[in-house]
Amino acid sequence: MIHVLHVITALNIGGAELMLKRLIEAHKGNRNYRHTVISLKKTGKVGQLLRDLGIEVQSLKMNSVLDFPRALWQLRWLIREQQPDVVQTWLYHADLLGGIAARLAGKRQVIWGVRCTELPHGRMSATQMVVTACGLVSRWVPQVIVCCAESARRVHRVRGYSRKKMIVVPNGYDLIGFAGGPELRKRVRTDLGLDDDKVVIGIVGRFDPQKDYNNFVRAGSLLAAKVEHVRFLMLGRGIDAENEILKGWLAESGFADRFVLTGERGDVPDLLAALDVLCVSSSCGEAFPNVVCEAMAMGVPCVVTDVGDAAQIVSDTGIVVAPRNAKALAEGLEKMVSIGAGGRSRLGELARRRIEERYSIEKAASQFEALYSQLAEKMPDGSQRVAVRN
Repeated sequence: MIHVLHVITALNIGGAELMLKRLIEAHKGNRNYRHTVISLKKTGKVGQLLRDLGIEVQSLKMNSVLDFPRALWQLRWLIREQQPDVVQTWLYHADLLGGIAARLAGKRQVIWGVRCTELPHGRMSATQMVVTACGLVSRWVPQVIVCCAESARRVHRVRGYSRKKMIVVPNGYDLIGFAGGPELRKRVRTDLGLDDDKVVIGIVGRFDPQKDYNNFVRAGSLLAAKVEHVRFLMLGRGIDAENEILKGWLAESGFADRFVLTGERGDVPDLLAALDVLCVSSSCGEAFPNVVCEAMAMGVPCVVTDVGDAAQIVSDTGIVVAPRNAKALAEGLEKMVSIGAGGRSRLGELARRRIEERYSIEKAASQFEALYSQLAEKMPDGSQRVAVRN
């Protein structure tokens, strides 16, 4: 049995956190692997979901960078106590602390996880300092650096990360969890007050500058001025009636009544089933937009901005436009509306097939399994020899 100890910055709902959960779920019932998880911060929703699966989850309850020394010492102690075969870290702070703690505990078998393509600009932030530190120690701490997207690998090479250690393992998805159908579509639309004859364009994600929701609202208003039967569904943390900034944008658009705000929901796959089109309006930062794959898995075609690996994921199953350009985004959405239900259905079928072939959780899990096996195979001197090819 290979014991993998995961260290992650936090366990709230997010792309890295949900990928960790899917990876562990892929090994459910597989006696060849044992997973344990340590969160630097609080346990969060994903942490509770992991516990419900029977996974051991611990929290170090970090509140600030001032807690770094304590967390580093605790991690070192926990790693020495548990003696995992592999330490896998997720996100910058966990990469730095978890990786150094593993090496201090005598563990060389470290996998880092890189999941972003852009960092905050301007004055040096805590995250930027952590990334700089990661670049400096990347030749010593991890044996492998796993990037979720080719765009993330390119960016971090520039930031000083060890080039020879970096590989790309795209996120994987369980297609069983993404099964729509006319009954589900009708039920969700009824609950949301959306008529079946409307073309519904959705966008999903927390309210964050990188998501560029202002771009989406402006593009939506341009499209709404031309097409009466289009509606816009917006869901995610902070996407609700209490968001004064968003309310202001909608009021300025002149089409506030065309937009439905749901806030954060736990039934995203169901809501995706109600869509005709999924939109991503991000301006930066999206290395591997999970929601695009989830929508494609539901057979929903996508219109995305060209950030991260979005264009590579969508390929010829959707439409790609330039970021920060509301006119281009509106034109892309209008094209998707104009091809009609039949055209969107054909693209949706191609989209689901692309996820099945390239981005299944089974494929991602097999790539990690190969890494685990290579790292856990001890050489005569106790070290590991890992051939990184990608």
